[in-house]
Amino acid sequence: MELKYLSCSLALCIMVTPRVTFSLDLGSSGSELKAVAQFYAARNEVPAWTDDKQFEDLINAIQQLSEHGLEPTDYQLNALLSNREVPEKRERLATEAWFSAATHMVYGKLNPLTYEPSWTANRRERDLVSSLNTALTEKAVGSSLLSLAPKPSEYAALTAELAHLRQQEALPVRALPEGPSLKSGMTGPRVRTLQERLVQLGLLKGGAISGVFDEATEEAISSFQDSSNLKSDGVVGPATRRALNRDTRDKITQIMVNLERWRWLPDDLGRRHLRVNIADFSVSAYSEGLRERTHLAIIGRNYRKTPVFSDQIKYVVLNPWWETPRSIARIDKLPLFKRDPGAVERLGFQVLNGNGRSVPPATIDWNSLTASSFPYRIRQAPGPQNALGQIKIMFPNKHNVYLHDTPTRGLFAERQRAFSSGCIRVQDPVDLTVWIFAETPGWDRARFDSMIAIGKEKRVDLQRPVPIHILYFTVVTDSTGTLRYLDDIYNRDGLVLTGLVKPSR
Repeated sequence: MELKYLSCSLALCIMVTPRVTFSLDLGSSGSELKAVAQFYAARNEVPAWTDDKQFEDLINAIQQLSEHGLEPTDYQLNALLSNREVPEKRERLATEAWFSAATHMVYGKLNPLTYEPSWTANRRERDLVSSLNTALTEKAVGSSLLSLAPKPSEYAALTAELAHLRQQEALPVRALPEGPSLKSGMTGPRVRTLQERLVQLGLLKGGAISGVFDEATEEAISSFQDSSNLKSDGVVGPATRRALNRDTRDKITQIMVNLERWRWLPDDLGRRHLRVNIADFSVSAYSEGLRERTHLAIIGRNYRKTPVFSDQIKYVVLNPWWETPRSIARIDKLPLFKRDPGAVERLGFQVLNGNGRSVPPATIDWNSLTASSFPYRIRQAPGPQNALGQIKIMFPNKHNVYLHDTPTRGLFAERQRAFSSGCIRVQDPVDLTVWIFAETPGWDRARFDSMIAIGKEKRVDLQRPVPIHILYFTVVTDSTGTLRYLDDIYNRDGLVLTGLVKPSR
């Protein structure tokens, strides 16, 4: 038998034979009756919860779901507690509760497509009916439920942080009030409050509270800014003040959202794979579960957001032509060419008509054209001005999103790097490409450099595709395992949180 997630309202699919499936929406009593009937039919109607200890273990496991950012009362907890001594009622309640909780632990409480419409990652696979039957036989109901949580170390770090935060939740945050930016050499009550907050965060020693913005305070602020993806200038401006004032409850909800995102992912992201974290402006390469390198990235602007999805890198293009998307040609390039017609040739653009034939730019009256009537296709030749730089890393997809170099490399010095039209610009993309091609014979750094130096477009195929996952995590671990809280650059956490706190029933 097999149990699969179908919808955000918690759908279970119990397969009795390869040809017969039943859909269970736990909001529908009729569907529940069908699913539970199938479960007991597989057991020849033998009751599952006659052992009081197993029943109590289930209750304890459901109560522990809060450690995973889930709400125990969503899983029949109150009904189970009030029907301990009523076997005919607790039997069915316990079965429904285990399946409901198990499904959320494996697949997430929410349907990722509701929150990330471009989602394509595979889901985790579990035969939950078999798991419950085995757990009942082996008297391991509680551990069987909790063991369904994702296994990555990042998930474990989030649950540990959640437990720590809940211990600290009652402690008041020493919030820094609004006011002028604070910087080195300044003194006064707000500086003292700042130092008290830094002590709370473990970034400053208690004896350092002096009311003077000294070197130790500046170093603590720079460290905090660096971990928060803020400009690490040691100055406490509005953005740094907001991040410092993030209270414990805010952090708890942020952890809950990111735990849910981990439950959406498959167990196996790939032996060798890339992870793009949009919120962290980064691209990381993993092998055998270990992060081997991380590159800074530039992601889409708020009105041209980089989508969340998974795919397979299949090839790279050296010295690529840039086939300018029609929307960018009309909205971005046409106004530029109207202001400066010479930019067409200076920047290496080629203009093509509807038949694909080249049109001399000097023959075009750019000022007579409008975005709605723009009749041309434009593309940019390889060269130092090319928007894609020296290389693009391809995983063909419906979004026309890929990784690529950029001629504007100075933007990597910024901490908040939402500057692109949706694609991901990568710092040191040739180094990353060498890593991607590590298992494709004949392509080392020297060969890539020599081919790029020729200046002509060339496609190079991978011997074996490399998975890539474009994700959105706002709480991450650094190379030392320390958690970092990031800005919700695309304002997506709130929607997920709303779904999480909404009762399942």
